Amino acid sequence: MNYSLQDIADCLQLSGKAYGTQPVRYLVTDSRKLIFPEHTLFVAISGTRRSATTYIPELYHRGVRAYLVAESIDTTLYPEAQFLQVPDTVKALQQIAAYHRSRFNIPVIGITGSNGKTIVKEWLYQLLQQDHVIVRSPRSYNSQIGVPLSVWQMNEQHTLGIFEAGISAPGEMERLEAIIQPTLGVLTNIGDAHNEGFSSHAAKLAEKSRLFLHTPVLVAATDHIGTPLHYPGQLVSWGATAENTLQVIQQDIRGAATDITANYQQQEIHFSIPFTDNVSVQNALTCCMVLLHMGYTIAEIQVRIQRLEPVEMRMQLRKAINNCLVLNDSYSNDKVSLALALSFLKQQAGTNPATVVLSDIVQSGQTETELYQDVLELLVKNDIRRLYAIGPAITGYLQHRMQDANRAALPFETMLYPSTEAFLEQGNQSQFQQEYILLKGARQFEFERIAHWLEQQVHQTVLEINLTAMVHNLKTYQSMLAPTTKLMAMVKAYSYGSGSGEVARRLQQQQVDYLAVAYADEGVVLRKAGISLPIMVMSPDEHSFDTMVNYTLEPEIFSFELYQAFERYLQKEGVQQYPVHLKLNTGMNRLGFEPEEINALAKVLQNQQAFVVKSLFSHLVASEDPAQDAFTQQQVAQFTTAANLLEQALGYPFIRHIANTAAIRRNPQYQFDMVRLGIGLYGVDSHAEAQLKLQVVDTLKTTVAQVRQIKSGTTVGYGRKGVVTRNSTIATVRIGYADGYNRQLGNGIGQMYVNGHRAPVIGNICMDMTMLDVTDVPEVKAGDIVEVFGSNIPVQELAEATGTIAYEIMTSVSQRVKRVYYEE
Repeated sequence: MNYSLQDIADCLQLSGKAYGTQPVRYLVTDSRKLIFPEHTLFVAISGTRRSATTYIPELYHRGVRAYLVAESIDTTLYPEAQFLQVPDTVKALQQIAAYHRSRFNIPVIGITGSNGKTIVKEWLYQLLQQDHVIVRSPRSYNSQIGVPLSVWQMNEQHTLGIFEAGISAPGEMERLEAIIQPTLGVLTNIGDAHNEGFSSHAAKLAEKSRLFLHTPVLVAATDHIGTPLHYPGQLVSWGATAENTLQVIQQDIRGAATDITANYQQQEIHFSIPFTDNVSVQNALTCCMVLLHMGYTIAEIQVRIQRLEPVEMRMQLRKAINNCLVLNDSYSNDKVSLALALSFLKQQAGTNPATVVLSDIVQSGQTETELYQDVLELLVKNDIRRLYAIGPAITGYLQHRMQDANRAALPFETMLYPSTEAFLEQGNQSQFQQEYILLKGARQFEFERIAHWLEQQVHQTVLEINLTAMVHNLKTYQSMLAPTTKLMAMVKAYSYGSGSGEVARRLQQQQVDYLAVAYADEGVVLRKAGISLPIMVMSPDEHSFDTMVNYTLEPEIFSFELYQAFERYLQKEGVQQYPVHLKLNTGMNRLGFEPEEINALAKVLQNQQAFVVKSLFSHLVASEDPAQDAFTQQQVAQFTTAANLLEQALGYPFIRHIANTAAIRRNPQYQFDMVRLGIGLYGVDSHAEAQLKLQVVDTLKTTVAQVRQIKSGTTVGYGRKGVVTRNSTIATVRIGYADGYNRQLGNGIGQMYVNGHRAPVIGNICMDMTMLDVTDVPEVKAGDIVEVFGSNIPVQELAEATGTIAYEIMTSVSQRVKRVYYEE
């Protein structure tokens, strides 16, 4: 459905001028996701710290000519652009999407609940896609901004919509209801998520139910709502009691499946769900009820539900062969999710080559020519270097196009394969070298086989790094800063064990102001990963001077000896005005000039041309400890005096910074010009995690290698240190002290999380293995996933048990442990 900019202005009831006929096909709120500038309306949604209008110069340069703004703009700077000015750009975005939705008369399923929204949405897509051309929310686009962007995707080819809606406060759902306008509602459950936004459980249910104000039919899992549901329309429910539309009588786990016995329409029915965990069974039953209401028979549902696959709700970046990284996003394949995945690939790859392995896109609602023309546009706009096309439809289109002498050659290398089998048989792993690879395949193409073929074969212990959680933590601390305060992110020690390049790229995308590393070599790694942010090196030495200058790294100068050595180097190289950072010792007594040396330092700085001072900083010793607040004040006073003396002597301003993670939270008066955010970025901040609602970034996981039964009195492990006092079940897991699991956690000190339960370590920790007593954990088997630390076993708990700090636990994770990066 085509719109002009004038159509959008009319929708928003903007009058007084003509806005022209420029086509608007894409609504973009994130400048990083711009693909087709000539057809894009940029919606400028400002955050608490940064106005979205600051992105307009860059976007204008990239070709965007239509903008929706709330602030006044000097339009003379953008002579070819049109600006639609409204009081609130979020509300205007929602108004545009609601108008767009009103132009379609197709069934739309609206889903809400505390948990399970995305799973139910994706499973309904799997179950119904053979009968419908479906438009659905990409991933978890269920917010006040995500919902309108999701609904905007609707076009004339679609025969069914499936959208999810999430809220965190009263008053939000009514706006989403006006956009989605569901004809069939689904309420998954009501749990504890976002409780802080509501006065009671009943208030939360009432607010979420507003999605169904004008919906004639509601599917609900009444046992998982917790409050009586009063719905005026037709309620299609399932639960354990007889008043439900489907009454679940019995659930029996059989192998990897759950057999359901239920009453439906006064008949006893039987079917099987291919999952055993309670959450998956609940979500699958909700999907079954939707299909029953839509007229599918139990027999049809039974066949389809057996094909359900677990939903991978995050894009994972894994290390692969030949120094490659694989972005495996093959749980779905359509144009919208392809655009999202390509955007993420481009962000992560930076200046590195990007390759796409892409299958046929099934049931798009477009002709193959229209579909793959659009796909090629996406690939070109995202700077793909090479395409591996798999499947008869896409290869047929590309063959025809490449044979057309009137068409320009494709700007990337293209390889065609009729099937996944052909790719695996004919492909050569040596073709993939130091590049980023996106896997995007429809389910029937079984791209998990390609992922396994490409990924490094390492042992099954992985450190998962949640980049979405890291960004959440960053924004949490940014919200405490004054608008003018800069932020330096600490990415030293391999980003606290999380991996430097991938973390730094995400921070650069979030526009932090500075990065800091310990050694020059770490900075080189970041530069080679495409990081252009200024980088401070905190422990430079004479051997690294060449490296720092060659890679534009900014050293910390902490002594006259280092000052003189670097000055001599710069003079020899003929370099002037090189940026440096001066470290002042105010009580840490580790590195830095003494306060009484500032006058002498200022004097030598006045009489040289080699350096320009970018910042003066110091390090707070105990900013997290209220008992040390007087000493913290003393440090700040010394720092302020020194900074004032230095600035007066130099005659120009520089950045001042002393606040670390704890001080950002506890001492906002010490923000100065910049703060340094370290371990808080990774979800750890003394005892403030719950208060700040920080999210876990790092999760260390392993798997069970073997399970054995032993008799009372038997010993376990080296030295016979582990002794069982009852007949016991012992699980050996694939992690040991060579992976960074501290030997002090042996013999019952440490615990791991298995199948929803804690299990104590028994016996001594081995180099590559650890034994757990899982006697009280049900049904543990080889291959089960084990959390070493994460959401269920906080890293602080391991630190306390071993008499150390969370920093040491996180940075001790061995480099042989594979890092897996993902976004939710």
